[in-house]
Amino acid sequence: MLRRWYGACALTAVVTSVTVGCSDVADQPSAGTPPPTRSSTPSTGPTTSPPPSTPGRTSPPTVTPSVRRPATAVRVSIPKLRRAGMRVVAYTGTADDRPGTVIQDRGVLASPRGPRGGVGPGEIGNFIVTGHRTTHGRPLGRLPELRTGDHVLVTADGTVYDYVIVRTMTISFRRPAEIAAQNAPVPGRPGIRPTRAMLTLSTCATPEDHAQGNYWKDALGNPEHRINKIAVLTATRPA
Repeated sequence: MLRRWYGACALTAVVTSVTVGCSDVADQPSAGTPPPTRSSTPSTGPTTSPPPSTPGRTSPPTVTPSVRRPATAVRVSIPKLRRAGMRVVAYTGTADDRPGTVIQDRGVLASPRGPRGGVGPGEIGNFIVTGHRTTHGRPLGRLPELRTGDHVLVTADGTVYDYVIVRTMTISFRRPAEIAAQNAPVPGRPGIRPTRAMLTLSTCATPEDHAQGNYWKDALGNPEHRINKIAVLTATRPA
């Protein structure tokens, strides 16, 4: 009996190692990796404005998601921008920190998780997805074109999560309070407990900053301003 028990344990270990190797989760940075340095200019709060509405569209309904295990493979599609199946890599951290920037530099989207990040697709809270706009394949190159009512489809573990854009939030990386607002469980409202599943799609405002003569960058090369499209989960369906 003891020999059979050890054999079963060995088989379980092999299956577990194979499963972990298929995950779309980034290797975690060592504890000694320092976060990027950003200035501490006093905050006046992020700029939040609803994008122009399309006539005939009403506020999207919301759905209550169920508790799920972390997805092993996540893809984002934006029909209006004709972008489909963009890969999302999850990591422990906060939006646009060093590990997240390294992931974005590979031409894919990054999704911070954990206490200083967000949640996974379909979960209550802020599902944060960041990507480059002007370099490394420009996965979110046309993100500012999204308007109220436009759909963002997230596919994970056999389910399609249909998020609908409700507003735009622009933040400054020179204002810590605005960075906190971007990463809050309820986007733009730090300290508020989330009650529904939301999505923040985030990219740089490099063209807009340069047009204003603003060439400031942080230690990781991020420009001062960030454009965030905020969406709410309205429906789910099988993939």
